[in-house]
Amino acid sequence: MTVPRSLRGSITRSLTCCSALALAASCGANAHLAVADGMGVSPQLPKPESSLIPTVNVAKAKAWTGNARPIAASGLQVSAFARDLQHPRWIYVLPNGDVLVAETNAPKRPDDNKGFRGWVMGLFMKKSGGAAPSADRITLLRDTNGDGVADVRSVLVDGLYAPFGMTMVNGYLYVANSDALVRFTYDSTQTRITSAPTKVIDLPAGSINHHWTKNVIASPDGKKLYVAIGSNSNAGEHGEANEKDRARIWEVDIASGQHRDFATGLRNPVGMAWDETGQLWVAVNERDEIGGDLVPDYMTAVHDGAFYGFPYSYFGQHVDERVKPKRPELVAHAITPDFALGAHTASLGLASAVGSKLPAPFDHGMLIGQHGSWNRKPRSGYKVIFEPFANGKPSGAAIDVLTGFVNDNGDAMGRPVGVAIDKKGALLVADDVGNVIWRVTRASTAARMQR
Repeated sequence: MTVPRSLRGSITRSLTCCSALALAASCGANAHLAVADGMGVSPQLPKPESSLIPTVNVAKAKAWTGNARPIAASGLQVSAFARDLQHPRWIYVLPNGDVLVAETNAPKRPDDNKGFRGWVMGLFMKKSGGAAPSADRITLLRDTNGDGVADVRSVLVDGLYAPFGMTMVNGYLYVANSDALVRFTYDSTQTRITSAPTKVIDLPAGSINHHWTKNVIASPDGKKLYVAIGSNSNAGEHGEANEKDRARIWEVDIASGQHRDFATGLRNPVGMAWDETGQLWVAVNERDEIGGDLVPDYMTAVHDGAFYGFPYSYFGQHVDERVKPKRPELVAHAITPDFALGAHTASLGLASAVGSKLPAPFDHGMLIGQHGSWNRKPRSGYKVIFEPFANGKPSGAAIDVLTGFVNDNGDAMGRPVGVAIDKKGALLVADDVGNVIWRVTRASTAARMQR
């Protein structure tokens, strides 16, 4: 049979796609350790592994149907606070109790993941639900009757550039776009902002912009802002020049607009939270492609002037041999993080339990949103966990809070990202594949009896 010329290109592309998917799925080794082995104060760190093509084990995105929902831990219950959002990634609770949601995704990055490899990765991103277009907006959700469901929804501000972090300070709403920190004059009675933003400071972006999310949190006294900026690579493969001002947390003085490095060597710092003692903590998404058991994501107290290793070392002073040039003088000062959160769990969300009304053991510690692995067999993450604290430090093993985001067929109905405590003490969870904001509360008496 002669194939028409007009169809040959499509057939070739389809065959290439199938070959690429099969090759990627067959390459790379399985993890040898349980996820829990890569968690805690002293996680197991085996020798690095490498393969021609990294392990790819993507959970296909499939939205929740009917009344399906994640599974809450014993003593808790979960319901939908808002549905039918567009890739909700991050949450911020305003002082008046309104909930802001960043509906967002990556901006155009023409020089990130280029060539055949980039093309293949794009296919997997689409499969996982990560290639959805960015709505570039912040939506306001309000529960006027107190039933735990948002009954008012309004686009607070749109036309942004891959917005992510949000914080309210002294009558201004600060928004961390992918390329700049901006602010709006804001009265919390407003459901729509029509004024133009004022730029506070440019943030590293550009045509690579590998880790595009930028987060922001205010100091308790409202005088400083802390801005989390991810690296421009997986492990420094684009060179030192492209890592300028990356993989760090900036401290921004609100009065002067001046900024300085607060902490560096953090590959992809995302969620930030203040603990009960007033210490800043951050959740960090670590590097890939050296095996299913490396490198554990982590959360750590952030110390002024500290260096955490990236890209030259991981989890303290474990040298990443792929990185050139080597910087032993920096590695010698790399600080070991406080608590490992498991390899490839994509631990992004972080919220302190301060203000929570969840029951024990979920009342003192940190809540972590684990977006889920794309390159580990078996998969890791895809849940919300809680790490108890005692005397300002992690204490004991992490506890599952919300699970069941991946069904028995291996499809992801949802992927948890941002987490926050609302004004009534409930836990809110942004699910960017399910397009839902989940609300977790203490289980009712009837629900406890059913369990």
